[in-house]
Formats: sequence, structure tokens, C-alpha cells
Amino acid sequence: MRKYSKEYIDIVKGLLDRIGNEEEENLKKAAIILADAIENGGRIFAWGSTHSSTTMQDIYLRAGGLMLINAIFIPGLEALQTNPFGITSKIERLSGYAEIVLDYTPIRPGDVLIVVSVSGRNAVPIEMAKVAKERKIKVIAVTGYEYSSSVEPRHSSGKNMYYYADVVLDNKTKPGDAVLEAKEMPTKFCPVSGITSVAVLQCLIAETVGELLERGIIPPVFMAQNLDGGEEFNNKMFERYRDRIFYLKPE
Repeated sequence: MRKYSKEYIDIVKGLLDRIGNEEEENLKKAAIILADAIENGGRIFAWGSTHSSTTMQDIYLRAGGLMLINAIFIPGLEALQTNPFGITSKIERLSGYAEIVLDYTPIRPGDVLIVVSVSGRNAVPIEMAKVAKERKIKVIAVTGYEYSSSVEPRHSSGKNMYYYADVVLDNKTKPGDAVLEAKEMPTKFCPVSGITSVAVLQCLIAETVGELLERGIIPPVFMAQNLDGGEEFNNKMFERYRDRIFYLKPE
């Protein structure tokens, strides 16, 4: 009997190896951008829509993660509970929506925006990167470069999201994302971007921590709240960086 699960795991392992081998230089560049922001008083924001939002959230409010990641949640695209099916796909193709969101986000020139979109072809992710770039905000894009390069943008600029990024981090997804196939089926199954995008993002955090340590800076990293002393440690860090953290209750 064919072991589909073993095939899937082998494929994922191969993609993770490729990320480790092929994205080292770009991860370093992106980590320098984040470390510069942390060292120089800049703020860091991150955004993704639907499944890319859930991927982005793996570096948001996580034990062991950077405390300065501020997630941007766009109504209708922030999670997977929007019904009926299909609305989110239509919302993500709306031109002008991302600019409105950035207008109401406390992001300013010199800050950093991490944008996550596997295909990078829809209007909202393209505009998130484009408008941020125009406003002199550093843009780090997480996308499937081969996937995005193979599809036409759904935006009047004629460019996909990665075009506007200062650094592109490739999650190595193929067009369509799914990787398994069977002769009985007309479509592939089992996507990989949820795993590879999270791996890319966590590698980015790891490289940023390393960059900060090389500079003699103790990175603002969450301690697990379920460890003894965790809440006390985090509260002290919150006080130190409160001016750059926007998910806390106002004083």
C-alpha cells in the first residue's frame, strides 16, 4: 500500500532543507532589518490573510517569540471564520482596502512590515507591500516565489507582492501549494505552505535574535507564562518596550 503520509513528510523535509540551504542570505538580510528596527526604536508589524494570517500568528504572542511583533488584522481576512465560503477570496481582491488599513495602523517611515502571502497575486497583499514601500516602510515578504512567478497579479500595478519587498523569503511552495498526487484524482492534495511559511518565519526570528546578541543587545523575547516567573519577566519587558507594543491594554 502506498504510504502517502511518508511521501508527504519526505517532501516537507526536502523543502525545509532547501530553506536552510537557499534562504540563508535573505534570512540574514531580513534579520538585520528587524534588528536595526529594534535597536533604533522602530516598530515591527506583520500581516497575512486567512491561512497566511494563521501562519503569521505563529510569531505573534508566542512563548519564545519576539515581543515586538504587532499583528495587523484586516476585517474579513483575519482568520477562517468568515462565512459563507468565498467571501474572503473576494475581499482579498479589493483594491484600496490595504491602504485604508495602513492609514489606521500606527506604522510610520522606518518601521518594518512582514507580509505573508503564498501566491502574492491578490490586490490586498500586493497593496500592503506597495503602499508600505511608498511610505518608506521596510517590507519583508514571505511567499512562494515559484508559485507567485507563475500567476498573473490581480492588481492594476501588474506586479505581484514580492516585487515591492526589500527582502523576499521563499517558502519553496510550488504553484497550487499541494504536493501529493494520485492517478485517480484530478487535483493534487496536502499543501505545504503552512509548514514551510512557519519555518521561514521562525528562522527569521532565530536569525534576528542572533543578530541582536552579536550587537550586545538582549532580545525582547517572551518567556512562557506557564513557567514560574514568566509573567513577572514579561511584564518587565513590556514596561521597557511599551512604546512599540500596540496589543497591550492602554494605560
